[in-house]
Amino acid sequence: MGRIRALAGVISLFAGLLFTTANLAVAAQPAPELVLNLTSQQVKLSDYRGQVVYLDFWASWCKPCQRSFPWMNDMQAKYGEQGFTVIAVNLDTERKLADEFLSKLPAHFPVAFDPSGNSAQTYRLKGMPTSYLIDKTGQLRIAHQGFHVDKQASYEQEIQGLLAE
Repeated sequence: MGRIRALAGVISLFAGLLFTTANLAVAAQPAPELVLNLTSQQVKLSDYRGQVVYLDFWASWCKPCQRSFPWMNDMQAKYGEQGFTVIAVNLDTERKLADEFLSKLPAHFPVAFDPSGNSAQTYRLKGMPTSYLIDKTGQLRIAHQGFHVDKQASYEQEIQGLLAE
């Protein structure tokens, strides 16, 4: 177990070094459907159609994920009433690790759990965290690999732009 977490930490560090570009080019296309296992229910990503969705893939060992959660909470609080929802998909193989993370950094938005990693395969993740902005019509519009504190203002502008459409 300790070796796996150490290896995951090294991968996260190198992914952070390799993927310094915050925005990835995404041609507008339908967001692949996901069935999300939330704490109390199961929902589909398409259930959120009509809202701007910030779909974030994370894991407990991911250092940039620790920096992103306060910002995502702020964005949910600021724009939630305007039709914005953050959905975080945890990819830890052990739920207990995610629960420990969330006890320190509570999420004020839906959190789904995918220990099998099927959603990561569907979205072809290349690093942690990876986030997607999905417009009101369910189209993928913007992807971010990593979370860069110095780019928070531009991330927020992207949200504002999609909400204004």
